[in-house]
Amino acid sequence: MRDDNCIFCKIAHGDIPSKVLYEDNEFKVILDLGPATKGHALILPKNHYHDLYELPDEEAAKVMLLAKKMAIHMTEKLKCDGFNLVQNNGEAAGQTVFHFHLHLIPRYKEDGQTLGWKALEPSQEELEKIKNIIIN
Repeated sequence: MRDDNCIFCKIAHGDIPSKVLYEDNEFKVILDLGPATKGHALILPKNHYHDLYELPDEEAAKVMLLAKKMAIHMTEKLKCDGFNLVQNNGEAAGQTVFHFHLHLIPRYKEDGQTLGWKALEPSQEELEKIKNIIIN
C-alpha cells in the first residue's frame, strides 16, 4: 500500500534518493536531511500509514525491534552518549510528514539539543481524575 503523493513513500520506494543505512522488504532507514544531531535517522515503513493510529500492531512491533537494532549499531559506530527515539502523531504533536516514521536521534554530551517539556504539577486529585477518565 503506497500513497503516490507522499514524499516518504517516494523515498521508501527509491523514487527519491536518500542516504540509506538499512533496508529490507518492509522498512528503509535513512539519514534525516534536517538532523538534530550527527547520525539522526528515520525508520520509514514501505507501506503508507498516516500515523501510529493506522500502523498495524505487527508493524509496530517490527518497528521497535528495528529501532533497538539500529540504536545499538549506531551507538557503537557513532560513539554517542545516549539515544532518543521520537515519534510524533498529529500536527499538535509536531508531525509534519503524514507518513508514520520513527526518529532515531543519537545524543552527545553538550550537543545543544533538548527534548523535553515543562513539567506540570497536578494534584493527587487531578491525577486520580485523569486516571479514571483513561481506564473507564
